[in-house]
Amino acid sequence: MDAPAEVAPVDAMRARARKAGERIASGALDGQHLHVLAKELGTSERHLRRAVERELGATPVALAQTRRLLTAKQLLTDTQLPIAQVAMASGFGSLRRFNALFQSQYRLAPTALRRNTSARCDGQAQRARSDGDVIVAPGDVVRISLSYRPPFAWDALMDFLAGRAIPGVEFVTGHASRQYWRTIRVREHVGVLGVSASSRTNAVDVTFSHALLPVLVPLLAQVRQLLDLDATPVAIDAHLRTDARLAETIAVTPGRRVPGCVDAFELAVRAVLGQQVSVRGATTLAGRLIELVAEPLVSPHAPLPSQLTHAPLTAERLADTSIDRVMGIGLPRARATTLVHMARAVVDGSFPLLRDASTTTTTTREFVERFTELNGIGPWTAQYVAMRALRSPDAFPDGDLALRKAAGGVSNAELRRLAEKWRPWRAYAAMYLWARLT
Repeated sequence: MDAPAEVAPVDAMRARARKAGERIASGALDGQHLHVLAKELGTSERHLRRAVERELGATPVALAQTRRLLTAKQLLTDTQLPIAQVAMASGFGSLRRFNALFQSQYRLAPTALRRNTSARCDGQAQRARSDGDVIVAPGDVVRISLSYRPPFAWDALMDFLAGRAIPGVEFVTGHASRQYWRTIRVREHVGVLGVSASSRTNAVDVTFSHALLPVLVPLLAQVRQLLDLDATPVAIDAHLRTDARLAETIAVTPGRRVPGCVDAFELAVRAVLGQQVSVRGATTLAGRLIELVAEPLVSPHAPLPSQLTHAPLTAERLADTSIDRVMGIGLPRARATTLVHMARAVVDGSFPLLRDASTTTTTTREFVERFTELNGIGPWTAQYVAMRALRSPDAFPDGDLALRKAAGGVSNAELRRLAEKWRPWRAYAAMYLWARLT
């Protein structure tokens, strides 16, 4: 079972400080005052400022400024974007302010740094003309690298995402150099995103439509969550391999990640579609639902692989769809009702946790309790969504038949007992157990 919902005040404040750090890293203070973030996290501006400084060693403003400067430096060295676009994409509201802070921090003007690296950027732009099977037009896309801690089981992650990719919205290339592509919505911006293993050491390349540049910071934060780039695989694997059930799988493919998501509502829909059907069957249903409800891509987005035909599904569009129409994709009435009612709960605000899971400080236990109050949502679905949307490393869908089989054909009660030794990394243990069956 999850840890008790009652949390000591000091621990709750530490959790808020860490969540605030994550939100700041994803651009929460770009164009928004600290008191708004504090309100979202359920505390006062003064308490949040003190907690962040005590827990993270810097004020919220300093953290935001450092993140903006680091993002700008990477864009200057890795892309040929104009300086003004670099400043805006990094979260600076003023080009003058950007130039002054950059000069103060690096003792170098942005234009000087750009001149020093222009030859390398020119070479990168030429190489960006093709990427596997997908033709990439340099003027229409931006490419940037994101780092991770090794080892990274890239092919295992691609296999997991490929098996659950929503037709029309996601796909994974099946060649030796595997890539993940999808349409994505960040705030009001819609575009195309691609990720692939980088030639750089311990990094992945992210390619995205130029239309997404205004939301670069939250976009990259979503990619880091999707690929679990901030995991500490050496520590996680060392903890889990003490169990013989997991040690062999870890030895064969170390560094497995818990795949996240770019949209909690989309993931919840996919999880409901997967109830009592195979992974392949759920994928078929997801594709039918996209064709029925989602918005087609009518304007060009580059790069635009032919497999990507629709924008991601929104709660608003599903909430406006009748239960009978949703049943038409091949669902029983009960499950179609769950989907529509879940969408309406998101839209009317009665269940906001699926609107933006990254803003919540709700514990896994609280999330599961609240989510399962919705008709048709059981503990497995809630725990699975907590694993991937809330990024809860200790979430564990212990009712899963495949997990019980992989653990040696044990009962659900026995699986829960076994899983106690895997805390606080039970979500990663689930990934290794599932891998034993492939």
